[in-house]
Amino acid sequence: MPSIKLSLPHTLGAAEAKTRISKISDDARAQFGGMVTDAKQDWNGNVGTFSFRAMGFNVAGQLDVQPSLVNIELNLPLAALPFMSKVEEQMKTRAKALLA
Repeated sequence: MPSIKLSLPHTLGAAEAKTRISKISDDARAQFGGMVTDAKQDWNGNVGTFSFRAMGFNVAGQLDVQPSLVNIELNLPLAALPFMSKVEEQMKTRAKALLA
């Protein structure tokens, strides 16, 4: 299964970064409308897991919020491999905007 791993620095502190990055699935739904469905997110402390369907693909991942860094891991099905670079760029752009 292909995966995307991002480490994004921030200066917000863990609590504020978690508040902002937890909006990433809502942000994706707002941006892509009906193409993103079945979004779920669950947090245990500063580690969150998420899943959603995008363009018929099941996607899952994990968010790890640290005091000055957010680590994102996104697991894609093999069939989504042709879209991997576009997904990575979109995820990076949206996450950076949320952490700005």
